Amino acid sequence: MRTERTLTRLDRVFTRLDREPERPAHIDVPKMSRHRVALFAGTLAFYLAIVWLVVITSWLVRLDWQVMFFRPYQQWAGIHWFVDYYVVLGQRGPTAVMVAAWLGWRSWRQHTLRPLLTLGTSLLLLNITVGAAKIGMGRLGPHYATAIGSNEMGLGGDIFPSGHTANAVVTWGILAYLASTPAARRWLSALSAVVSLGVGMATVYLGTHWLSDVLLGWAAGLLILLALPWFEPLMARAEAGIFDLRDRWRARRGSTAPAPLSPVEAPVLLKPCPAGQNETAARSVRAPVYLTPGPHTARSERTPVTPVGSRRPPQSDRVTRGTASPTRPLTGG
Repeated sequence: MRTERTLTRLDRVFTRLDREPERPAHIDVPKMSRHRVALFAGTLAFYLAIVWLVVITSWLVRLDWQVMFFRPYQQWAGIHWFVDYYVVLGQRGPTAVMVAAWLGWRSWRQHTLRPLLTLGTSLLLLNITVGAAKIGMGRLGPHYATAIGSNEMGLGGDIFPSGHTANAVVTWGILAYLASTPAARRWLSALSAVVSLGVGMATVYLGTHWLSDVLLGWAAGLLILLALPWFEPLMARAEAGIFDLRDRWRARRGSTAPAPLSPVEAPVLLKPCPAGQNETAARSVRAPVYLTPGPHTARSERTPVTPVGSRRPPQSDRVTRGTASPTRPLTGG
């Protein structure tokens, strides 16, 4: 009697993973609405205002110096070990690997490259915009400051805006941007905001960034997330091009591959031949004379026969066993 094996929870998980769904057609692709354009314009104005306040060495620069002299890492030394680990959530390498692994799995399951293309586009924009601003303004960090009260601009530094903060905003905010439901988008937006806020404050606590660096990093990351809908058509064309290349490669590979062998050969159709050809074919396939069956004889009476003939010399006086031998003529003497 055959009994079915009871599936465990792990078996059910793998069974569910094996069922690859079709490519979803209800994905809500964000569009550049008026609300988003207004947020983008407001964030850009905030970005430019921070840069201007630092350039003119305003009250924001004085606040930077006050926070630096406060030395948070000495005031709250007990949480230093936790902040050292928490700030990793803003580093490019670890966060990009974790998020890319998750989005890669989503791309495989949903049969679409949009999650990975969105992540790649956002990181490319982050490197271009934040990297250009860092190099262009060349601000030194608190640990390398040269003059008390100065803005430390144009001295070959690379900390304005904060790369950790901008990377945290973009990397974790991309999960909210790609959320499939409004509820998930709200929860992930709140989570990414808390994580990026914590990463920015962690850099200020450790003394690696000014407070204004963090403010500008938040604005830089938010600008990238708000501008992503402008790049959606480009990502859609890139995805279509990649899939087209894949299909052509598969077709070329299939045309050059040898045809698979069929386990059952196709039947051969026999054409009827004229009567004369049938008789000729019958003669050609007739067994040789030396293999043609004849009358049954005793073993002792048989002559060994080979394809080249008998190996015994002819004997005219040999008599078959069981028959009377002919009388020989008597010779007188």
